[in-house]
Amino acid sequence: MFKLARSAYKYVVPRHTRTWMSTAGIEKSHSAILFPGQGSQYVGMGKDLYNRYPKSAKEVFDQADEALGGGLVKLIFDGQQSKLKLTENAQPAILTTSIAILRVLEHELDFDVAKACTFALGHSLGEYTALVATKAMSLTDAVKLVRLRGEAMTRAVADRQGQTAMAALVVRGNHLSELEDSMAEIQAALPPGELVELANINSTFQVVISGTSKGVDEASRILQSKRFAARAVDLPVSAPFHCSLVQEAADVMKEALTKVEIKQPCVDIISNVTAKPINDPQEIANLLVQQVTSTVEWQRSIDYCKTQDIDEFLCFGPGKVLANLLKKEYPMDKTRSVATADDIDALYDEFKLKIVNSVSRTQE
Repeated sequence: MFKLARSAYKYVVPRHTRTWMSTAGIEKSHSAILFPGQGSQYVGMGKDLYNRYPKSAKEVFDQADEALGGGLVKLIFDGQQSKLKLTENAQPAILTTSIAILRVLEHELDFDVAKACTFALGHSLGEYTALVATKAMSLTDAVKLVRLRGEAMTRAVADRQGQTAMAALVVRGNHLSELEDSMAEIQAALPPGELVELANINSTFQVVISGTSKGVDEASRILQSKRFAARAVDLPVSAPFHCSLVQEAADVMKEALTKVEIKQPCVDIISNVTAKPINDPQEIANLLVQQVTSTVEWQRSIDYCKTQDIDEFLCFGPGKVLANLLKKEYPMDKTRSVATADDIDALYDEFKLKIVNSVSRTQE
């Protein structure tokens, strides 16, 4: 039953007669839930939820903290940004905060992932968050895995300190396909030992490249000279994610994933690697390994959702990067971020209004 204890409103709509963000008797909307990747972290994220919702958000934070041997909650709420942004800290911190937000909606608004959406997507480490959200992986296993993933990525290039890089490129016009084709030519022309690969295709107007410092610099220069990219921005990261330089981390994750249970998700996950739905546990594990060194096909994942008539996106987690990308690419779709207690209050008020309107129409 939808919880309206926070108001004096007298009508209550039984849970089984409605679905998320819809009114009684109307079929489930075409929607997807999204979870962010590294870079969205900030000190203090989720603290308002932790203090306000002890039976949902606090429980998630405490469980994750215990799984990692303590220190995570203190770092997220009161630590230093320089320490929080370290890959091995940022990844479990973002995952934990994102799941805490989801748990509050599940407890406070009767949000049901299985009934509410068609697909779940996560950007890079967010794919692990999506697995937790869809009950395919436990929170404890997930935070341990992404902590290990972050450590392994950093360790994989430890002997290349100062010699690797990532850069975000703004793609000009409709030149994404030309930019992708050029990347292969650029790599082929690089001197031995230098490398550059596409790490993320975030949208038709934004990509990220990864590799050695010289490789990334050369690719940025050439792509701008060809006018395929408008500008390049260096990213402050500890490792060149999603390229073959971190193959050692993929090997570590392959071994680690054999030791955790992965179940069939309650809704299909869209894979970062294939940009297609996956629900087979063994395939999920295999693609998580490939994901470490493969391009994050985010733009094609969203495109796949659009071919399935998805027009509503709910982004759980700190920051608004994913929502902003979607709003620019698909301005007519309904896209919103849920990152704070205030965001949850706004959703509550909106949902309550939908119920009021629905009951009023039935009584006319």
